[in-house]
This record gives sequence, structure tokens and C-alpha cells, in this order.
Amino acid sequence: MAEELKIKKEMSIAEALKIKPQIAAVLMTRGMHCLGCVIAQGETIEQAAEVHGLDVDQLVKDLNELKNV
Repeated sequence: MAEELKIKKEMSIAEALKIKPQIAAVLMTRGMHCLGCVIAQGETIEQAAEVHGLDVDQLVKDLNELKNV
């Protein structure tokens, strides 16, 4: 079985959503509502976490704990 790809803080939001679309719900609940906008194409998870006052390491941990659907 192929190893599940992990979300990393250096990934853009768009890249992370391609790997694991179900993270959208978590990002939305954390105030990241611009998931489909141009900014999401280039902004990293780390940059978005900083802008929204979130602990990036905790955010990445939470995103990676979600099961693939």
C-alpha cells in the first residue's frame, strides 16, 4: 500500500487541498475562508497560520490526523 502523503507547512493551501480535500472543513473552522482564491494558490500553510494567529505545528498535526476519504 502506498504511503499516505503528509501535509507540510511549506505546502501551499492548494497543494494540501489536492492531497487531502477534507482538510477544507478544518481550515474553514479556523478562519481560513479563502480556500479557492488566488492567494490559496501560493500562500503556504505556514503563512496562512501566521496571518490567522494559529500555531502552525498544531494545525499541520490536526490536518494530518484526518483520515483520507
